Amino acid sequence: MFETILIKPLYNAFIFLIGVMPAGDVGLAIIAMTIVVRAVFYPAFTASIRTQMGMAAIQGDLDEINKKYKDNPDEKAKRTMELFKTKEVRPFAGFVALLVQIPIFIALYYALIREGLPHIATRLLYSFVHVPAVVNTNFFGLINLLAAHNIVLALVVAALQYAVVRLSLVRTKRATTAPLAPEKAQAQAMQQNMMLYAMPVLYVFIVYSFPAAAGLYFATSNVISLGQEFLIRRELAAKK
Repeated sequence: MFETILIKPLYNAFIFLIGVMPAGDVGLAIIAMTIVVRAVFYPAFTASIRTQMGMAAIQGDLDEINKKYKDNPDEKAKRTMELFKTKEVRPFAGFVALLVQIPIFIALYYALIREGLPHIATRLLYSFVHVPAVVNTNFFGLINLLAAHNIVLALVVAALQYAVVRLSLVRTKRATTAPLAPEKAQAQAMQQNMMLYAMPVLYVFIVYSFPAAAGLYFATSNVISLGQEFLIRRELAAKK
């Protein structure tokens, strides 16, 4: 059931994209698949960004509720949910943006590792999806997508991730309307520094350790995130 519902559609979509790409370039197929998924779930990603901004804007109110009702968990939960409803904040919207990225990882895993491109698992293909005439795993003849330990790609992904987090933190800071308690502000600053510096370092190790196809996916996803960030800012500026 797992293979029928999730694996086969993703695998077929990926193989179809390889077939329509110039010279069967797998790298272009990865980029195309990432763009399609992000476009389909664009509302979920924008909702995630709005949730981040909303949470930053009401952080002071949340601190007041936590302080006032710290000995009454039920009342604290009730007041918190009322605040979310009043301010139209959906705290769980961000999880959707994370979950929709999982299918791409699954598709890449099955195509590149389990089935092992350039081999095509014909048993997984639908009748209307044909085996590509050419399967080229060298992205523009420059990057072997099946090979790991690409330090240049790892550094590019880390730089893009730093830019994404940096813009996100600037946006969140601007959305904050109430001053935080000193201990809360210190904890938040430590958390932000972890996101800003530790995450890019983590991405360096991940991309360096995995086949370059994973790095190409992360790079594409981060470039899309940067473009989406600017679109959201323009939208909010227009509303203001």
